[in-house]
Amino acid sequence: MYYYVYVLLLEKEGLFYTGYTNDLRNRIKQHESGEVQSTKLRRPLKLIYFEGCCHQQDATRREKYLKSGNGKIYLRNRLS
Repeated sequence: MYYYVYVLLLEKEGLFYTGYTNDLRNRIKQHESGEVQSTKLRRPLKLIYFEGCCHQQDATRREKYLKSGNGKIYLRNRLS
């Protein structure tokens, strides 16, 4: 089983939302349909980046890094 770290662009705000899941397609559908409390009122959104990890621990560590100051810099460089 793989775990995915993903980044959504909150289009109205121009901000990133970072999370992780073991079912990326389903999780994106949940975000798009308003089932996720933290993005429910922040739609529309777009998946702009994801990474696959073999272990849940790796995914949570990577998510935490991408939410940090250095992680945000990394993302902006990677996406430009």
